[in-house]
Amino acid sequence: MKPLDKQTPQSVAGNMRPWTIRAETPDDRGAVEKLVDLAFGPGRFAKTAYRLREGVLPDARLSFVARDSAGDSLWGSVRVWPISIGSTPALLLGPLAVVPALRGRGIGISLMQHGIQAAAALDEYGAIVLVGDEPYYAKVGFSRLPTGQVRFPGPVDPNRVLGLALKQDALDSLAGEIKRARIDMAVSANVAAVGPVS
Repeated sequence: MKPLDKQTPQSVAGNMRPWTIRAETPDDRGAVEKLVDLAFGPGRFAKTAYRLREGVLPDARLSFVARDSAGDSLWGSVRVWPISIGSTPALLLGPLAVVPALRGRGIGISLMQHGIQAAAALDEYGAIVLVGDEPYYAKVGFSRLPTGQVRFPGPVDPNRVLGLALKQDALDSLAGEIKRARIDMAVSANVAAVGPVS
């Protein structure tokens, strides 16, 4: 997959889009956190996927922001986190956040396409998983995984467990418990109860 130009507006069918996608920088972090708060609220911290993110930094090579073409306003962001599925290195996509008033314009799809292309170019991971609505995420190639193929460390709706192969047939061999790939920061005893890290 050819990476998208990180410094120019994204285009589809010859129409220039009024945003650019680039790597998230430390200067973006505060705005990204505010956007995620706006998009998902504090209830997100209770979700199983967040247990896998606590104490772990996202992969900086796979964290992107969408800004208006002038670069003044944050319109969207996506982060991707390292995980292990069984003994296999993999990725967890999300959160994907877009300014609510700008949803439906393709910003989220563009961010995901960019992240998927960047992840495939690394050649370190075979697959990306997430918990989400299949009709939306299918637009970039995600599909529902068979119930029980991968096991999150807490309750999730099995109909919302989706996967995307970065390497041929990677989803066929993907199986086991999902765990944090590492610990980057100290976490509380409650968070540590998610399970062992490899």
